[in-house]
Amino acid sequence: MFAKLVVYCAYYLKAAHWYKCSKAFFFDLLENRQSRRKKYFDATMILLLVSSVIFLIYDIEHTDSKMGGYFELAILMVFIVEYLLRGWIYSDTYKIVIEEYEKALYLNLPFKLSGIYKKLVAKDLEYVTSVFAVIDVLAILPSYRPLDILRIFIIFRLFKLFRYSDSAKLFADALASKRFELTTLLIFTCFLVFIASVSIYMFEYQNNAGVNTLFDAFYWTVVTLATVGFGDITPQTTGGRWVTIFLILASLGVLSFFTSILIAAFSEKMLSVRESRTYAELAHYDNFIIICGFGRVGQEIARHLHEEQKKFVIIDKSPFKVQAAKSRGYLAIENDASNNEVLLNAGICRGATAILCITGDDVVNVYITLTSRHLNKELRIISRANRHDNVNKLYQAGANQVIRPFEIAGMLAAEFVGQPVAFEAISGILQSQSDIVMESVLVSEKSPLEDQNIGQLDLEQRKLTLLGVISANPIHLKHKNKYPVNQQHFYFNPARQFILRRGDILVLLGRKYGIDHFRDQVEQRRLFARKSI
Repeated sequence: MFAKLVVYCAYYLKAAHWYKCSKAFFFDLLENRQSRRKKYFDATMILLLVSSVIFLIYDIEHTDSKMGGYFELAILMVFIVEYLLRGWIYSDTYKIVIEEYEKALYLNLPFKLSGIYKKLVAKDLEYVTSVFAVIDVLAILPSYRPLDILRIFIIFRLFKLFRYSDSAKLFADALASKRFELTTLLIFTCFLVFIASVSIYMFEYQNNAGVNTLFDAFYWTVVTLATVGFGDITPQTTGGRWVTIFLILASLGVLSFFTSILIAAFSEKMLSVRESRTYAELAHYDNFIIICGFGRVGQEIARHLHEEQKKFVIIDKSPFKVQAAKSRGYLAIENDASNNEVLLNAGICRGATAILCITGDDVVNVYITLTSRHLNKELRIISRANRHDNVNKLYQAGANQVIRPFEIAGMLAAEFVGQPVAFEAISGILQSQSDIVMESVLVSEKSPLEDQNIGQLDLEQRKLTLLGVISANPIHLKHKNKYPVNQQHFYFNPARQFILRRGDILVLLGRKYGIDHFRDQVEQRRLFARKSI
């Protein structure tokens, strides 16, 4: 009967909306690094930790202070509640119950709570024995006033700062990355301290050197090994002095090795530090674009976006390209853009409006497109294809648009060969000349352009080049060189017999004042002095 009740409660919690919302709230508050709630909570906890340490130090000289006692009690309650909430978030009891119950039903076995108890205890022990959980418990002990010796654990309250400070976590991660080297060095150092302590004790005991106990020998060894040398204990025998020489030489090697480990660890973590700064800055952006790849195409796109004062971030694996991007004042991350964690940290699900997969490798672009579409179903993805047979692969991977820069360049060269005005316009746009632009002109209702063919526009005399026509009119589908664009079609370099219809949009290349003059004439209905322009 009790087992059925446990199963019923587990399924109830699984379906309970309030339970999910509560757990999500406390997860954002305690664990989710992307949540603003956690940032405020961490700042508050750091303030409480520092204040509690100050009050405990104050209480050493003012034992009759009641204010310090009340404040310490409040801090204690906060620490205990936080510890219990973290344990609750760490393990989902109802999931274990449901998993074991459904497994028993599938295998047609009797459902027993004993197996569940073992798993629950193992899960709880996994949390209780974790490093931060142990630090949390030790940070609570100084609050127990009857045992003053427990106040030595006050240092663990400072260790709790590692949980709330990203910089402290970075320091801990740097040391953790060199766990093997540090462990090896620690074992060697322990052997060295043991041998030196025993040796100096044997040589200097009862020789007026200050080494009267084994602890004195241990104290002298640690002081000498650390190259501090207080001078309160000085070897008097020849054997003791030889031990001192050996220990001093060994300490130089130990300290050098330790220093090299720290330098290597923090050098490797500098990339993470720079990325953390970039991610922190991206957290303040509401709408931005992710550019994957900083080659020639990526550089041009970034330059135009920068000129238009749009926000973007660049992701590239090459340190030289990332450095080049940063030298131009762009936000850049040195990492693999096909990695889920990299894109999540870059904000693909938080603030990013589009992602450009424009590396020089089609395979990489496919992987980035797949990853991006998996992480964000609504994101606009524009991918680059260097080979024609990879276009369909990119669309199948989830790209909204696929660009083919080399085919476009070849097509423009083939279509506009012998047309200097067209090349002047395109060259002007690429070189950012202010008077060369690409603009659109709408064929509105009762426009003199309506029902006219391209040949009647006489654009060559106006020194304008028609790049193409955007239209949703199905009557144009018979024409060649058409490309789908958002439920419309773009008709590239249409023939002279192409007849314009209401709603069509002309895409013109030329000098700005030339296009403005053409648009003014259309709007004022003065284009057709002799029923042609």
